[in-house]
Amino acid sequence: MLDIKWIRDNPDILDEALKTRGAEPVSAALIALDDTRRSVIQKLQDMQSRRNAASKEIGAAMAQKNAELADRLKAEVADLKDTMPAVEQDERTAIAALEDALSRLPNIPFEDVPVGKDEHDNVVARVTGEKPRWNHQAKEHFEIGEALGMMDFDRASKLSGSRFTVLTGQLARLERALGQFMIDLHTTEHGYTEVSSPLMVRDEAMFGTGQLPKFAEDLFRTTDGRWLIPTAEVTLTNLVSGEILDQETLPLRFTALTPSFRSEAGSAGRDTRGMLRQHQFWKCELVSITDAESAVAEHERMTACAEEVLKRLGLHFRTMTLCTGDMGFSARKTYDLEVWLPGQDAFREISSCSVCGDFQGRRMNARYRGKDEKALKFVHTLNGSGTAVGRCLIAVMENYLEEDGSITIPDALLPYMGGLKKIERA
Repeated sequence: MLDIKWIRDNPDILDEALKTRGAEPVSAALIALDDTRRSVIQKLQDMQSRRNAASKEIGAAMAQKNAELADRLKAEVADLKDTMPAVEQDERTAIAALEDALSRLPNIPFEDVPVGKDEHDNVVARVTGEKPRWNHQAKEHFEIGEALGMMDFDRASKLSGSRFTVLTGQLARLERALGQFMIDLHTTEHGYTEVSSPLMVRDEAMFGTGQLPKFAEDLFRTTDGRWLIPTAEVTLTNLVSGEILDQETLPLRFTALTPSFRSEAGSAGRDTRGMLRQHQFWKCELVSITDAESAVAEHERMTACAEEVLKRLGLHFRTMTLCTGDMGFSARKTYDLEVWLPGQDAFREISSCSVCGDFQGRRMNARYRGKDEKALKFVHTLNGSGTAVGRCLIAVMENYLEEDGSITIPDALLPYMGGLKKIERA
Protein backbone atom coordinates (compact mmCIF):
# COMPACT_ATOMS: atom_id res chain seq x y z
CA MET A 1 0.00 0.00 0.00
CA LEU A 2 1.25 3.46 -0.85
CA ASP A 3 1.56 6.29 1.68
CA ILE A 4 -1.09 9.01 1.23
CA LYS A 5 1.40 11.60 2.49
CA TRP A 6 3.79 10.61 -0.31
CA ILE A 7 0.92 10.77 -2.81
CA ARG A 8 0.00 14.31 -1.70
CA ASP A 9 3.62 15.39 -2.16
CA ASN A 10 4.12 13.54 -5.47
CA PRO A 11 0.82 13.39 -7.38
CA ASP A 12 2.43 13.75 -10.80
CA ILE A 13 4.96 11.01 -10.10
CA LEU A 14 2.17 8.66 -9.01
CA ASP A 15 0.03 9.31 -12.08
CA GLU A 16 2.96 8.90 -14.46
CA ALA A 17 3.95 5.63 -12.77
CA LEU A 18 0.38 4.34 -13.01
CA LYS A 19 0.32 5.28 -16.66
CA THR A 20 3.33 3.05 -17.31
CA ARG A 21 1.38 0.21 -15.70
CA GLY A 22 -1.64 0.80 -17.91
CA ALA A 23 -3.71 2.33 -15.09
CA GLU A 24 -5.66 5.59 -14.99
CA PRO A 25 -4.41 8.60 -12.99
CA VAL A 26 -5.93 8.67 -9.51
CA SER A 27 -3.95 11.21 -7.50
CA ALA A 28 -6.68 13.89 -7.64
CA ALA A 29 -9.36 11.45 -6.49
CA LEU A 30 -7.17 10.12 -3.68
CA ILE A 31 -6.30 13.61 -2.46
CA ALA A 32 -10.00 14.50 -2.50
CA LEU A 33 -10.77 11.44 -0.37
CA ASP A 34 -7.98 12.43 2.00
CA ASP A 35 -9.30 16.00 2.16
CA THR A 36 -12.69 14.62 3.17
CA ARG A 37 -11.07 12.42 5.80
CA ARG A 38 -9.05 15.33 7.21
CA SER A 39 -12.07 17.61 7.24
CA VAL A 40 -14.21 15.12 9.14
CA ILE A 41 -11.42 14.38 11.61
CA GLN A 42 -10.91 18.10 12.22
CA LYS A 43 -14.65 18.61 12.68
CA LEU A 44 -14.80 15.80 15.22
CA GLN A 45 -11.75 17.12 17.08
CA ASP A 46 -13.31 20.60 17.21
CA MET A 47 -16.52 19.14 18.62
CA GLN A 48 -14.62 17.15 21.23
CA SER A 49 -12.61 20.20 22.23
CA ARG A 50 -15.74 22.33 22.51
CA ARG A 51 -17.53 19.64 24.55
CA ASN A 52 -14.61 19.44 26.99
CA ALA A 53 -14.34 23.22 27.24
CA ALA A 54 -18.09 23.63 27.73
CA SER A 55 -18.06 20.99 30.46
CA LYS A 56 -15.45 22.99 32.37
CA GLU A 57 -17.40 26.20 31.80
CA ILE A 58 -20.46 24.59 33.39
CA GLY A 59 -18.56 24.13 36.62
CA ALA A 60 -17.37 27.73 36.55
CA ALA A 61 -20.90 29.02 35.85
CA MET A 62 -22.34 27.02 38.72
CA ALA A 63 -19.61 28.27 41.03
CA GLN A 64 -20.65 31.81 40.09
CA LYS A 65 -24.32 30.80 40.63
CA ASN A 66 -25.11 31.71 37.03
CA ALA A 67 -27.85 29.13 36.48
CA GLU A 68 -28.93 30.54 33.11
CA LEU A 69 -25.41 30.20 31.64
CA ALA A 70 -24.95 26.76 33.19
CA ASP A 71 -28.24 25.54 31.63
CA ARG A 72 -27.26 26.94 28.25
CA LEU A 73 -23.86 25.22 28.41
CA LYS A 74 -25.48 21.95 29.50
CA ALA A 75 -27.78 22.11 26.49
CA GLU A 76 -24.80 22.73 24.23
CA VAL A 77 -22.92 19.72 25.64
CA ALA A 78 -26.02 17.55 25.28
CA ASP A 79 -26.42 18.66 21.68
CA LEU A 80 -22.76 17.86 20.95
CA LYS A 81 -23.14 14.41 22.49
CA ASP A 82 -26.18 13.77 20.30
CA THR A 83 -24.44 14.98 17.13
CA MET A 84 -21.02 13.40 17.59
CA PRO A 85 -21.99 9.74 16.84
CA ALA A 86 -23.04 10.73 13.33
CA VAL A 87 -19.76 12.59 12.80
CA GLU A 88 -17.83 9.62 14.19
CA GLN A 89 -19.59 7.45 11.62
CA ASP A 90 -18.64 9.95 8.92
CA GLU A 91 -15.05 9.66 10.10
CA ARG A 92 -15.12 5.85 9.86
CA THR A 93 -16.70 6.05 6.41
CA ALA A 94 -14.13 8.56 5.15
CA ILE A 95 -11.20 6.52 6.50
CA ALA A 96 -12.60 3.30 5.01
CA ALA A 97 -13.15 4.93 1.60
CA LEU A 98 -9.56 6.19 1.47
CA GLU A 99 -8.07 2.90 2.69
CA ASP A 100 -10.11 0.92 0.17
CA ALA A 101 -8.94 3.15 -2.69
CA LEU A 102 -5.32 2.89 -1.55
CA SER A 103 -5.57 -0.90 -1.16
CA ARG A 104 -6.51 -1.29 -4.84
CA LEU A 105 -3.57 0.80 -6.05
CA PRO A 106 -0.60 -1.15 -7.50
CA ASN A 107 2.97 -0.52 -6.43
CA ILE A 108 5.25 2.02 -8.11
CA PRO A 109 7.93 0.55 -10.43
CA PHE A 110 11.59 1.34 -9.89
CA GLU A 111 13.07 3.83 -12.33
CA ASP A 112 15.20 1.16 -14.03
CA VAL A 113 12.20 -1.04 -14.89
CA PRO A 114 11.59 -1.03 -18.67
CA VAL A 115 8.36 0.71 -19.68
CA GLY A 116 6.00 -1.47 -21.68
CA LYS A 117 2.47 -2.83 -22.07
CA ASP A 118 2.82 -6.62 -21.77
CA GLU A 119 5.17 -9.62 -21.96
CA HIS A 120 6.29 -8.61 -25.46
CA ASP A 121 8.06 -5.60 -23.93
CA ASN A 122 10.04 -7.58 -21.34
CA VAL A 123 13.82 -7.40 -21.65
CA VAL A 124 16.31 -10.28 -21.63
CA ALA A 125 18.77 -9.79 -18.77
CA ARG A 126 20.84 -12.93 -19.45
CA VAL A 127 20.66 -16.38 -21.02
CA THR A 128 22.03 -19.49 -19.31
CA GLY A 129 22.91 -22.82 -20.94
CA GLU A 130 22.02 -24.10 -24.38
CA LYS A 131 19.13 -25.91 -26.01
CA PRO A 132 19.46 -29.71 -25.95
CA ARG A 133 20.83 -31.21 -29.14
CA TRP A 134 19.44 -34.53 -30.29
CA ASN A 135 18.29 -36.31 -33.41
CA HIS A 136 14.93 -37.53 -32.17
CA GLN A 137 11.69 -35.53 -32.19
CA ALA A 138 10.80 -33.33 -29.24
CA LYS A 139 7.52 -34.05 -27.48
CA GLU A 140 5.32 -32.18 -25.02
CA HIS A 141 5.23 -33.39 -21.44
CA PHE A 142 1.70 -34.77 -21.62
CA GLU A 143 2.62 -36.92 -24.63
CA ILE A 144 5.65 -38.25 -22.74
CA GLY A 145 3.79 -38.81 -19.48
CA GLU A 146 0.81 -40.56 -21.05
CA ALA A 147 3.09 -42.78 -23.16
CA LEU A 148 4.87 -43.81 -19.95
CA GLY A 149 1.50 -44.59 -18.37
CA MET A 150 2.28 -42.35 -15.39
CA MET A 151 0.34 -39.14 -16.17
CA ASP A 152 -3.44 -39.38 -16.21
CA PHE A 153 -5.70 -36.43 -16.96
CA ASP A 154 -8.92 -38.40 -17.45
CA ARG A 155 -8.85 -39.84 -13.95
CA ALA A 156 -7.91 -36.44 -12.53
CA SER A 157 -10.91 -34.93 -14.32
CA LYS A 158 -13.13 -37.67 -12.90
CA LEU A 159 -11.95 -36.75 -9.42
CA SER A 160 -11.79 -32.97 -9.61
CA GLY A 161 -12.60 -31.58 -13.07
CA SER A 162 -10.28 -29.79 -15.47
CA ARG A 163 -6.80 -28.44 -14.66
CA PHE A 164 -5.81 -31.30 -12.36
CA THR A 165 -3.35 -34.14 -12.92
CA VAL A 166 -2.74 -37.59 -11.45
CA LEU A 167 0.89 -38.71 -11.45
CA THR A 168 1.83 -42.28 -10.57
CA GLY A 169 4.89 -44.43 -10.02
CA GLN A 170 8.29 -43.09 -10.94
CA LEU A 171 6.91 -39.83 -12.34
CA ALA A 172 5.24 -39.08 -9.01
CA ARG A 173 8.55 -39.82 -7.32
CA LEU A 174 10.36 -37.49 -9.74
CA GLU A 175 8.01 -34.66 -8.81
CA ARG A 176 8.65 -35.32 -5.12
CA ALA A 177 12.41 -35.49 -5.76
CA LEU A 178 12.36 -32.08 -7.43
CA GLY A 179 10.62 -30.47 -4.46
CA GLN A 180 12.99 -32.09 -1.96
CA PHE A 181 16.02 -31.08 -4.02
CA MET A 182 14.87 -27.43 -4.11
CA ILE A 183 14.09 -27.14 -0.40
CA ASP A 184 17.39 -28.83 0.54
CA LEU A 185 19.39 -26.54 -1.74
CA HIS A 186 17.84 -23.38 -0.35
CA THR A 187 18.16 -24.41 3.30
CA THR A 188 21.63 -25.99 3.25
CA GLU A 189 23.42 -23.70 0.78
CA HIS A 190 21.41 -20.50 0.40
CA GLY A 191 20.68 -19.67 4.03
CA TYR A 192 16.88 -19.90 4.02
CA THR A 193 14.98 -21.21 7.04
CA GLU A 194 12.48 -23.93 6.19
CA VAL A 195 8.93 -23.24 7.36
CA SER A 196 5.90 -25.52 7.54
CA SER A 197 2.93 -23.15 7.54
CA PRO A 198 -0.87 -23.34 7.14
CA LEU A 199 -2.46 -23.73 3.72
CA MET A 200 -5.56 -21.79 4.78
CA VAL A 201 -5.44 -18.18 5.95
CA ARG A 202 -7.67 -15.33 7.10
CA ASP A 203 -8.60 -12.22 5.13
CA GLU A 204 -5.91 -10.19 6.88
CA ALA A 205 -3.10 -12.40 5.57
CA MET A 206 -4.35 -12.17 1.98
CA PHE A 207 -4.70 -8.41 2.37
CA GLY A 208 -1.17 -8.13 3.76
CA THR A 209 0.47 -9.50 0.62
CA GLY A 210 -1.92 -7.82 -1.81
CA GLN A 211 -4.22 -10.63 -2.96
CA LEU A 212 -7.23 -8.93 -1.36
CA PRO A 213 -9.38 -7.06 -2.06
CA LYS A 214 -8.59 -6.76 -5.78
CA PHE A 215 -7.90 -10.38 -6.75
CA ALA A 216 -10.51 -12.36 -4.84
CA GLU A 217 -11.73 -14.06 -8.03
CA ASP A 218 -8.30 -15.65 -8.49
CA LEU A 219 -8.57 -17.45 -5.14
CA PHE A 220 -10.38 -20.41 -3.62
CA ARG A 221 -12.36 -19.82 -0.42
CA THR A 222 -13.42 -22.37 2.17
CA THR A 223 -16.90 -22.65 3.62
CA ASP A 224 -15.78 -21.05 6.90
CA GLY A 225 -14.38 -17.95 5.20
CA ARG A 226 -10.69 -18.84 5.05
CA TRP A 227 -8.69 -18.76 1.82
CA LEU A 228 -6.51 -21.47 0.28
CA ILE A 229 -3.09 -19.95 -0.32
CA PRO A 230 -2.21 -19.21 -3.97
CA THR A 231 1.44 -19.26 -2.91
CA ALA A 232 3.38 -19.68 0.34
CA GLU A 233 4.40 -16.05 -0.10
CA VAL A 234 1.21 -15.28 1.82
CA THR A 235 2.11 -17.21 4.95
CA LEU A 236 5.87 -16.65 4.90
CA THR A 237 5.59 -12.88 4.46
CA ASN A 238 2.83 -12.56 7.06
CA LEU A 239 4.96 -14.31 9.69
CA VAL A 240 6.10 -10.81 10.68
CA SER A 241 2.77 -9.00 10.33
CA GLY A 242 2.10 -6.55 13.16
CA GLU A 243 5.60 -7.03 14.57
CA ILE A 244 8.47 -4.63 15.31
CA LEU A 245 11.82 -6.18 14.39
CA ASP A 246 15.37 -5.14 15.24
CA GLN A 247 17.30 -4.12 12.14
CA GLU A 248 20.21 -6.25 13.30
CA THR A 249 18.09 -9.40 12.82
CA LEU A 250 17.46 -8.60 9.15
CA PRO A 251 17.33 -10.04 6.59
CA LEU A 252 15.02 -12.87 7.51
CA ARG A 253 14.94 -15.54 4.80
CA PHE A 254 12.17 -18.14 4.70
CA THR A 255 11.38 -21.00 2.35
CA ALA A 256 8.55 -23.51 2.17
CA LEU A 257 7.53 -26.37 -0.09
CA THR A 258 3.74 -26.29 -0.27
CA PRO A 259 0.79 -26.87 -2.55
CA SER A 260 -0.61 -23.70 -4.14
CA PHE A 261 -4.22 -23.19 -5.20
CA ARG A 262 -5.39 -20.86 -7.97
CA SER A 263 -8.73 -20.52 -9.70
CA GLU A 264 -7.03 -19.44 -12.95
CA ALA A 265 -9.84 -16.95 -13.53
CA GLY A 266 -9.46 -15.33 -16.92
CA SER A 267 -7.26 -18.10 -18.35
CA ALA A 268 -9.99 -19.93 -20.25
CA GLY A 269 -8.53 -21.50 -23.37
CA ARG A 270 -4.91 -21.03 -22.27
CA ASP A 271 -2.70 -24.09 -21.71
CA THR A 272 -5.70 -26.39 -21.47
CA ARG A 273 -3.67 -29.52 -22.30
CA GLY A 274 -1.22 -30.92 -19.82
CA MET A 275 -0.20 -29.65 -16.40
CA LEU A 276 1.33 -26.28 -17.23
CA ARG A 277 -1.56 -24.28 -15.74
CA GLN A 278 -3.21 -26.06 -12.81
CA HIS A 279 -5.65 -25.28 -10.02
CA GLN A 280 -3.32 -27.11 -7.59
CA PHE A 281 0.45 -27.42 -7.82
CA TRP A 282 3.58 -27.69 -5.68
CA LYS A 283 5.94 -24.75 -5.39
CA CYS A 284 9.08 -23.99 -3.45
CA GLU A 285 8.71 -20.39 -2.26
CA LEU A 286 11.40 -17.94 -1.19
CA VAL A 287 10.66 -14.88 0.97
CA SER A 288 12.99 -12.26 2.40
CA ILE A 289 12.17 -9.61 5.01
CA THR A 290 14.76 -6.86 4.99
CA ASP A 291 15.48 -3.18 5.50
CA ALA A 292 15.28 -0.44 2.89
CA GLU A 293 19.00 -0.29 2.22
CA SER A 294 19.43 -4.01 1.51
CA ALA A 295 16.35 -4.77 -0.58
CA VAL A 296 17.79 -4.25 -4.06
CA ALA A 297 20.86 -6.39 -3.37
CA GLU A 298 18.62 -9.03 -1.79
CA HIS A 299 16.58 -9.12 -5.00
CA GLU A 300 19.65 -10.01 -7.03
CA ARG A 301 20.63 -12.61 -4.46
CA MET A 302 17.20 -14.24 -4.42
CA THR A 303 17.09 -14.40 -8.20
CA ALA A 304 20.52 -16.07 -8.22
CA CYS A 305 19.23 -18.68 -5.74
CA ALA A 306 16.31 -19.52 -8.03
CA GLU A 307 18.62 -19.62 -11.05
CA GLU A 308 20.88 -22.08 -9.26
CA VAL A 309 18.06 -24.64 -9.18
CA LEU A 310 17.87 -24.62 -12.97
CA LYS A 311 21.65 -24.59 -13.36
CA ARG A 312 22.02 -27.68 -11.14
CA LEU A 313 19.38 -29.43 -13.26
CA GLY A 314 21.22 -28.54 -16.45
CA LEU A 315 18.27 -26.68 -17.94
CA HIS A 316 18.47 -23.93 -20.56
CA PHE A 317 16.75 -20.75 -19.38
CA ARG A 318 16.72 -17.01 -19.68
CA THR A 319 16.25 -14.32 -17.03
CA MET A 320 13.83 -11.58 -18.04
CA THR A 321 13.33 -8.12 -16.55
CA LEU A 322 9.59 -7.57 -16.63
CA CYS A 323 8.28 -4.31 -18.05
CA THR A 324 5.96 -2.02 -16.11
CA GLY A 325 2.82 -3.41 -17.74
CA ASP A 326 3.63 -7.07 -16.97
CA MET A 327 4.64 -6.83 -13.31
CA GLY A 328 2.56 -8.15 -10.46
CA PHE A 329 0.41 -5.90 -8.28
CA SER A 330 2.82 -5.66 -5.31
CA ALA A 331 6.13 -5.56 -7.19
CA ARG A 332 8.50 -2.67 -7.81
CA LYS A 333 10.77 -4.83 -9.97
CA THR A 334 10.51 -8.43 -11.12
CA TYR A 335 12.78 -10.96 -12.77
CA ASP A 336 11.12 -13.92 -14.47
CA LEU A 337 13.04 -17.10 -15.12
CA GLU A 338 11.83 -18.72 -18.33
CA VAL A 339 12.90 -22.30 -18.95
CA TRP A 340 13.24 -23.81 -22.42
CA LEU A 341 10.58 -26.41 -23.26
CA PRO A 342 11.56 -28.35 -26.40
CA GLY A 343 8.05 -29.77 -26.83
CA GLN A 344 6.61 -26.28 -27.11
CA ASP A 345 9.70 -24.89 -28.86
CA ALA A 346 9.41 -21.94 -26.49
CA PHE A 347 10.55 -20.43 -23.22
CA ARG A 348 7.95 -20.57 -20.41
CA GLU A 349 7.96 -18.92 -17.00
CA ILE A 350 9.08 -21.15 -14.15
CA SER A 351 9.91 -18.54 -11.48
CA SER A 352 9.15 -14.93 -10.63
CA CYS A 353 11.35 -13.01 -8.17
CA SER A 354 10.05 -9.62 -7.01
CA VAL A 355 11.14 -6.82 -4.73
CA CYS A 356 8.14 -5.01 -3.23
CA GLY A 357 9.66 -2.17 -1.25
CA ASP A 358 7.59 -1.35 1.86
CA PHE A 359 4.31 -1.93 -0.03
CA GLN A 360 3.47 -5.15 1.83
CA GLY A 361 5.10 -3.95 5.04
CA ARG A 362 2.56 -1.12 5.25
CA ARG A 363 -0.35 -3.47 4.57
CA MET A 364 0.88 -5.83 7.31
CA ASN A 365 2.00 -3.04 9.66
CA ALA A 366 5.36 -4.81 9.96
CA ARG A 367 8.15 -2.48 11.05
CA TYR A 368 11.77 -2.44 12.17
CA ARG A 369 13.87 -0.25 14.43
CA GLY A 370 17.43 0.68 13.51
CA LYS A 371 20.21 0.61 16.04
CA ASP A 372 20.16 3.79 18.15
CA GLU A 373 17.11 5.01 16.22
CA LYS A 374 13.75 5.83 17.76
CA ALA A 375 11.76 6.12 14.54
CA LEU A 376 10.21 2.94 13.16
CA LYS A 377 10.32 2.05 9.48
CA PHE A 378 8.24 -0.40 7.49
CA VAL A 379 10.04 -3.58 6.47
CA HIS A 380 10.81 -4.25 2.81
CA THR A 381 9.73 -7.60 1.41
CA LEU A 382 10.77 -9.86 -1.45
CA ASN A 383 9.33 -13.08 -2.80
CA GLY A 384 10.19 -15.59 -5.49
CA SER A 385 9.64 -19.13 -6.71
CA GLY A 386 12.58 -21.35 -6.16
CA THR A 387 10.95 -22.87 -8.28
CA ALA A 388 7.49 -24.06 -9.39
CA VAL A 389 7.80 -27.85 -9.03
CA GLY A 390 5.22 -28.85 -11.65
CA ARG A 391 6.74 -26.67 -14.34
CA CYS A 392 10.20 -27.90 -13.40
CA LEU A 393 8.94 -31.46 -13.83
CA ILE A 394 7.69 -30.53 -17.29
CA ALA A 395 11.09 -29.05 -18.15
CA VAL A 396 12.99 -32.13 -16.96
CA MET A 397 10.67 -34.46 -18.87
CA GLU A 398 10.97 -32.56 -22.13
CA ASN A 399 14.70 -31.77 -21.91
CA TYR A 400 15.80 -35.24 -20.75
CA LEU A 401 13.62 -37.22 -23.15
CA GLU A 402 15.37 -40.11 -24.85
CA GLU A 403 14.57 -41.48 -28.31
CA ASP A 404 12.84 -44.54 -26.83
CA GLY A 405 10.48 -42.35 -24.79
CA SER A 406 12.29 -42.79 -21.47
CA ILE A 407 13.48 -39.92 -19.27
CA THR A 408 17.05 -39.70 -17.97
CA ILE A 409 17.26 -38.47 -14.36
CA PRO A 410 19.45 -35.33 -13.95
CA ASP A 411 22.50 -35.95 -11.76
CA ALA A 412 21.29 -33.47 -9.11
CA LEU A 413 18.18 -35.61 -8.50
CA LEU A 414 19.86 -39.02 -8.31
CA PRO A 415 20.22 -38.93 -4.49
CA TYR A 416 16.43 -38.55 -4.25
CA MET A 417 15.49 -41.33 -6.69
CA GLY A 418 16.61 -44.42 -4.78
CA GLY A 419 19.19 -45.46 -7.35
CA LEU A 420 16.88 -44.98 -10.33
CA LYS A 421 18.68 -43.37 -13.27
CA LYS A 422 15.99 -43.53 -15.91
CA ILE A 423 12.20 -43.54 -16.01
CA GLU A 424 10.78 -46.08 -18.45
CA ARG A 425 7.38 -47.51 -19.18
CA ALA A 426 6.76 -50.47 -16.90
